[in-house]
Amino acid sequence: MGIRFEVNRTAKVSMQNMYESLLDLDSAQHWMQGLVGIERLNNGPMQVGSQWKESRRMFGKVATEHFEVVELHEPNKIVLRCDGTKGTTGKGEFLFTYILTPSNDQTEIILSGEINGLTGFAKFFGRMMAGAFKKACEKDLDLLIGYMEK
Repeated sequence: MGIRFEVNRTAKVSMQNMYESLLDLDSAQHWMQGLVGIERLNNGPMQVGSQWKESRRMFGKVATEHFEVVELHEPNKIVLRCDGTKGTTGKGEFLFTYILTPSNDQTEIILSGEINGLTGFAKFFGRMMAGAFKKACEKDLDLLIGYMEK
């Protein structure tokens, strides 16, 4: 069984706008902390199978990870997969599931994270780092919401 965590937030933006902003890689430069760059690996609109490499400065170093869209149900569900074997992490699979629900003039956001495929020391270390992964996701979501609510 993988390592799991959940982040819950409310945004004062429409569900459709939040859905679109979660997939808008071009706007990430305006809100994503530590972003060095994003390289799309295919063209066109975001869809299942779309992939990109995301580079961020973390702990004084640049880390690059490989992301793929694995599921889309507009306007309420997005599932992203980060293949750790193709990035700086070197191992593991990281799944990020965003569920959006309308609530009056706001949007409720539930981000469920799951880390799989870690073994040995990495699995032990990963369990210890689950809180750090959750905090990083909370910060990213808070920054995105702040950007969207301007």
